[in-house]
Amino acid sequence: MFEKEKKQVLDAALEIKKNRLVSLSGGNVSMRVADDRYLVTPSGMIYEEMVPEDVCLIDGKCRVVEGKRKPSSDSEALIYMYDHMPQANAIIHTHQPWATAVGFITDELPDFLVTVMDACRNPVKVAPFTPSSALGMGELAVEYIVDSLAVILKHHGVLTWGADIEEALFAAVYLEEACQTYVLARSMGAQIPALDPELITQEKAGWETYGQ
Repeated sequence: MFEKEKKQVLDAALEIKKNRLVSLSGGNVSMRVADDRYLVTPSGMIYEEMVPEDVCLIDGKCRVVEGKRKPSSDSEALIYMYDHMPQANAIIHTHQPWATAVGFITDELPDFLVTVMDACRNPVKVAPFTPSSALGMGELAVEYIVDSLAVILKHHGVLTWGADIEEALFAAVYLEEACQTYVLARSMGAQIPALDPELITQEKAGWETYGQ
């Protein structure tokens, strides 16, 4: 069941690994595939060792509907996000280092770079820490994500979402690129200048037809 979608989840997991947003079995990738049905990567399994059949199909109570693996320990938080963000059809959780570093020096990454404006849509807020696997991670993500496609989890990592898995993936990868630029600029003593809101609007408009 949902074989094509399982491959999409696995492909995205391998992509975040390739972009060094996670190590070994860290983070997770999930996708809404039907009413009360979600695909999620298994717990504690190295991505390169996975095959599509290892991706778990779960319901809204985190019960395994199909698959032999244990679903991600963050599944409860992910389901909370899907329940409270009906526009989200994919969620990616990473431990990306540059974005996590940003969470220690600011409460919000501004839309100072085209990658933030385009792939994340709006400034990215930093949510307070909650332990891994806790429902609170999902609750705080919904509260702090506001109108962005990403939220930085203090002391932890990042959550991104999208209408499809590609949108969530672009948000995660481009956020890391932007955060690296931000940290490097701040480490050199630079103050990040604010951009004219009209120019930001123009930049976002161009992204809407990107790749079409």
